[in-house]
Amino acid sequence: MYKLLIVDDEPQILEGVKRTLDWEKYGFGQIETSETYEGAISKAVEFLPDLAIFDVCIGKQRGYDAIHKLNELRLPSKYIMMSGYGEFQYALEAIRCGAKDYLLKPVDRTKLQQLVEKIIVEDLHGTIEGSDRDDLDIDPVLGVRYDSLSKLTNRILLIVKAEYAQNLNLKSVAERFRMNGTYLGQLFLKETQKKFSEYLMAYRMLRAQERIQTTDEKIVSIALSVGYPNLNYFYSHFHAYFDKSPSDLRRKE
Repeated sequence: MYKLLIVDDEPQILEGVKRTLDWEKYGFGQIETSETYEGAISKAVEFLPDLAIFDVCIGKQRGYDAIHKLNELRLPSKYIMMSGYGEFQYALEAIRCGAKDYLLKPVDRTKLQQLVEKIIVEDLHGTIEGSDRDDLDIDPVLGVRYDSLSKLTNRILLIVKAEYAQNLNLKSVAERFRMNGTYLGQLFLKETQKKFSEYLMAYRMLRAQERIQTTDEKIVSIALSVGYPNLNYFYSHFHAYFDKSPSDLRRKE
């Protein structure tokens, strides 16, 4: 069972994060909270959480300073930073202290869910079989059950799910596993019958389709949100995948 520590100086935020996910389904049997910087440090040292979620601002002190301190003490914990401010400096400090990601409050359930899944599999070397989410059973691109795939492939798929909006490619994924990119690509192709680039494009297209059908966002904004800074490139891939334009899909809905 995993241990979770949540740190925020607002009690309602602490309770909100505790309720955002069914943590027990992900194997977190123990959850502790702290509303102060000093309390967070002492509780982390005593509790040794597998995952700790820190607010950037804890009173007049900073969550990333607490993480730096815990890193000096060589705690094995993994960290997520959250904040009500979208300031670049805070995100930069989160990266510098080794946080796995930086989430804006109110914390989006889907983003937190994907990040926690990624940390469990990639960093804690666990599984997510205990979750009751329907979309954990069948991969939306491959159409096969996750438990029919190797652990390595599942870890790659989780990276895609968590980071598809970023500048992701096979080389950067292979570096995380300290593997040769060509060899990793061959393993992925053999098991999934898809090249990594094909899978990434397909997953991005499905996420774009979902947002086109469920929101009024501009197409350029949706393209950026799924990893396409070049709008023409997005239109080309979208039409190749769905045989229609984003506007046609939205009009049909």
